[in-house]
Amino acid sequence: MSLFGALREQLNDAAETFAGSPGALSEILTGMVDDVDRALGERLEIFPVCHHSPASALAMARRLRDKRPQVIYLELCEDLRPLLDELRTCKLPVALQAFAAELDGFPESWGPLSVVAPITEASAEYQAIAYALDTPGVELVLVDRSSDHVFQWHPQEEPGKPAEEAGLHGDAVGVEIGDLRPRFAELEEHLLHHGKVRHWSEWWDQYVEQPLSGADYDTYRQVMVLIGSLFRRLRPYDADKLDRDEDRERYMWTRMREHLAATGADPARCLYVCGAFHAASRVEEFGLDAAPTDFDISPRTATNWLYGLIPSSHSAIESQFGLAPGSVSIAAATYDKAVTRSGVKPYALKGQQKGKRPAKLPPVVPLVAADQLTGFLSKPPERDPLDEAELVGWCVDIVRLARRNGYLSSTADAIAVYETSILLAGIRGRARPTPYDFQDAAVTCIEKDSVPGRRDVRRLCEILLGGDRIGEVGYQSMPPLAQDVFERLEPLGYDMKKRAVHRVLLDLNASPELRPCSQLLWVLRRLMPDHAVRPIMGSRRLGERSVQESWDVALGHHQRALIELGYEGVTVEQVLEQRLRRSVWEPKATAADALQAVEEAILFLGGRRFADELGARAVDLLAAERSVDDAPDVLRRIRRLLAHYRTTEPALPEWCERFVTTGYAQYCTLLPTAFVAEDVGVRQVAAMLGFLSSMESLALSLGCDRAQLELAVRQSHPETPGKIALLWAAQFQLGVLKIGELRERCAELLDNPLVVPSFPQYLSGFVQALEAAPALTPFVVEVISGAFARLPDGVLLPWLPTLIKTLRSEAPELVPVLIREAGRTFPATLAGVDTWAPPWPTPSGPGPGGGVAGGELVSGGPVAELLAAHPAPTDAVAALLGCEAAWKPLTHAGALPDGASAYGGSGDGGYPEVAALLERHPATAGAVAGLLTGGAAV
Repeated sequence: MSLFGALREQLNDAAETFAGSPGALSEILTGMVDDVDRALGERLEIFPVCHHSPASALAMARRLRDKRPQVIYLELCEDLRPLLDELRTCKLPVALQAFAAELDGFPESWGPLSVVAPITEASAEYQAIAYALDTPGVELVLVDRSSDHVFQWHPQEEPGKPAEEAGLHGDAVGVEIGDLRPRFAELEEHLLHHGKVRHWSEWWDQYVEQPLSGADYDTYRQVMVLIGSLFRRLRPYDADKLDRDEDRERYMWTRMREHLAATGADPARCLYVCGAFHAASRVEEFGLDAAPTDFDISPRTATNWLYGLIPSSHSAIESQFGLAPGSVSIAAATYDKAVTRSGVKPYALKGQQKGKRPAKLPPVVPLVAADQLTGFLSKPPERDPLDEAELVGWCVDIVRLARRNGYLSSTADAIAVYETSILLAGIRGRARPTPYDFQDAAVTCIEKDSVPGRRDVRRLCEILLGGDRIGEVGYQSMPPLAQDVFERLEPLGYDMKKRAVHRVLLDLNASPELRPCSQLLWVLRRLMPDHAVRPIMGSRRLGERSVQESWDVALGHHQRALIELGYEGVTVEQVLEQRLRRSVWEPKATAADALQAVEEAILFLGGRRFADELGARAVDLLAAERSVDDAPDVLRRIRRLLAHYRTTEPALPEWCERFVTTGYAQYCTLLPTAFVAEDVGVRQVAAMLGFLSSMESLALSLGCDRAQLELAVRQSHPETPGKIALLWAAQFQLGVLKIGELRERCAELLDNPLVVPSFPQYLSGFVQALEAAPALTPFVVEVISGAFARLPDGVLLPWLPTLIKTLRSEAPELVPVLIREAGRTFPATLAGVDTWAPPWPTPSGPGPGGGVAGGELVSGGPVAELLAAHPAPTDAVAALLGCEAAWKPLTHAGALPDGASAYGGSGDGGYPEVAALLERHPATAGAVAGLLTGGAAV
């Protein structure tokens, strides 16, 4: 009869009693006992664990001291073994990481690939690692599939977890020992309901962790295998997951048999540490005495994997593995308390241990199999007595912490939390309140209906019970790039051991030796997350260099990002160069992306060679583009780069000249299509015209033909109001349309009641046209003023928010131009509005500037004589301005009709304000007249 024969008969009888006949229930119950019997009967001792379980960690520490194994087989990716030796310099929790950016054999959409295996102090795997690394003659062998096989066995549509759900671990795939959670949703719901708990972590702590924390090794081992068998047998059928789980088990047993055959180790001196789920395995390869099978381990792909340690945290582990918030922190606190209560001396790596290890280990205690499972399952759980001192301490501390975070809590709240914790524990059938009962009581009694600060009471309880511990990777375990960064930041007094945010002040004039540090900080700003390195004062743009800078540096909080930079290169400059080169050669790269890369190469890397290489790529991308979506970005960036090179270099780089000529030809070709395309906005067309207008002189000097632009404008026939206004602006810029004709067309639009509702769109087009025709700025101010005066409120008011939004999002650089022009045009004081006359023709008559445009020139004195004697220049200027020059003859040389004044008075078209100003300051007018005619007559 087997070891568990009596228990098997009891379960079979129970199945018959409840089910009426032995069937599926009997098969499940007796099958669980068979799994336990099979696991315990294996020659290679199997140690079942649950990930981050205090009970597993305590049982491991006890068993290691009793058995003192010479070989430990650990369920962990076999290629992570070299990283374990670097744990000595780290502060737990940290995670072992395998990282691959350049893929070979996997879909490109999966990259970059990342696998992490978090390690905490309250875990059985850490106990095994610490024992193996610090005990001479002990070998630690990782037997789980490699990181490459992790992704080989992943379904094509399931490369990993979403990045937003994984905390410090990013989008990495997590590897853990002992994923003990029901894969049958109805079973988990049933357990939570009858256990009177909220989530799985609380059920596990109440019904597994607490009973097993003080149990002997035989009981612990049998119960864990039983739980693993239960969850394994009650999981829903999923062929993919089933195959992956069983392939992992085949992989591990194959590796262990290979190692035993190669080394000749005694199985009795070995220990196999795996998840309880895998301890109840039923694959054919299970056990050292299993018959040979045809299972073959596939070769790894050609993907180049990089390895390192990254900081982890309790919250990151909870997020990645679907645990309840605060459960890992509570487990750590439970582990510390259990260690103190049980007197077990846990293992810790040298440099991390808190106490001294005993000089001599106890003698080996052989494992004697006995049926402890029957007694454990048949007797009721022991009810722990209430630890009043611990509960009182919790209640007092949570009230103190709540007051610091803005809650109006008092001693009465502490008493209420104490009594409510005991009440909740009693309702849930517990003699002793658990941390989860205490949390619920604190939320009920303190939080009430509002949260005054950033943290709610549940989060405060997690902080009180242990907090979210965040690990650190030691300097010696960092990649060369991270070490280089910290060495180069030493002149700033930066202490990498502190996690606080460092405020760094740099006076680059007084301390020019700090300029390399400033350069490094700007490169880190470009490569790392926003809050890792943040400038408070100072900027880095083309043509600008800060004299003083202030930085907030928080590299301690972003160790993972810095370490992963080390996977890409030896220095941050090398990483930046690789990223810039990769960005411009991507299939979706655009000319704007390449110009941005050129700008960053100049700012952060210096030198001409690399910038010229990126610039040449920008020319090729621009020539190949058939879309003008990035035209505004292209125009803004090429203007900045041309201004930079003109002020710093004796001549423009060859690629800049090619970019201008290529862009001129490209945009001339695409302009007619862009004017009529519905998917091309007004801003894009305005940017194209701005490029052609601002680059025209340079393009013509390099051999381009202006006829290309003229022909493109003639071939353009837009239909939307905004683009029509852009076309008119382009015609004005080319001299085809006069300002008078443009003014008349706008007046016709305002006179047409059918067009008035869409007139704001014309205005938006004219505002965007300032990019290509800045000379239209006074006219745009005039048109907007006329629209405000004549448009009905029903049309004007809804358009104003649209205009502001458009200017803010698409053309913020045009707003200062309009404001400056409006400041020159309109009076500066409210009192001047009453006497102000617009400087443009109005429907009631010519304005102050309308003498020429209105057909008459009213003037006199030396200026009038000079203009009358030489009318050709004035006619030419009037023609450029679009005005019709019609001269009014003077009554006699240098005289006006009787009673008329040259600058004001009773003559038509006089300027009283100008006359008064000239009368007060005759010397100025005389000097100007002397310059023009050689004499003064005012």
